[in-house]
Amino acid sequence: MNPLHDLGYEPDDLEVKVSELMVATSDESDREIDDAVPEVLKLLREKMKMDVVFVSEFTNGKRVFRYVDSEPGKEIISAGGSDPLEESWCQRVVDGRLPQYMPNAANDPAASILLQKLPFNIGTHISTPIVLRDGEVYGTLCSFSFAPLDNPNPNDLKNLRFTAQLTAQKIDRHRDQQRANDSQWALEPLAPSKF
Repeated sequence: MNPLHDLGYEPDDLEVKVSELMVATSDESDREIDDAVPEVLKLLREKMKMDVVFVSEFTNGKRVFRYVDSEPGKEIISAGGSDPLEESWCQRVVDGRLPQYMPNAANDPAASILLQKLPFNIGTHISTPIVLRDGEVYGTLCSFSFAPLDNPNPNDLKNLRFTAQLTAQKIDRHRDQQRANDSQWALEPLAPSKF
């Protein structure tokens, strides 16, 4: 079974590269999202002609930027930064107050109001949730440009969704391994006391 075909489209070079990077390193990492993610984000950003692409995590009422790739000279957010979740575009996409695909954010009534509150412009905005096996929303995979793209590609949302699915699978595998390690540790016999 090929998950690419399950999404209703044929793989292109980007999807093959993303899949190879995300799957090839799945057993070699001890982090939720491994070192392949920065390379994947760069590939996505370049292919989609976006200025910023990032993975966010929703935790403790905040949106935390876990991985960020920006066009050189256009770094406005960085990994580790955070802001209130409820004020984020990411949360609005997850709960349906904003669409996942906006070719020109200024043309969306809800987004145009939000643009007035930002210290930078958002032109094209594409975002999708990262949903884990148990239904938990880990966060989002988001991308945006500062100016609307001349020819935004609706298939870019499919690319993000596919990458978000692979990311969710990696997080699930990591958490499974962590639980197994924790239960193994809990079953270890205590060494006899020397006292």
